[in-house]
Amino acid sequence: MTPEAPESASPAATYYESCDAAREAGAAPLLRGEPGYREVLDREGDGIACEPYVGP
Repeated sequence: MTPEAPESASPAATYYESCDAAREAGAAPLLRGEPGYREVLDREGDGIACEPYVGP
């Protein structure tokens, strides 16, 4: 019997309550498919959550 490799963190295992939390963790911006990405954090729906604010 061979030992199994430990499971890596799945995208669902990483959760940020808000973009502030993602930024504080140094994870922002989050791209679709990356751990921690959630559609609710992606205001424009462009696949990039918690983007830096760019003013007028």
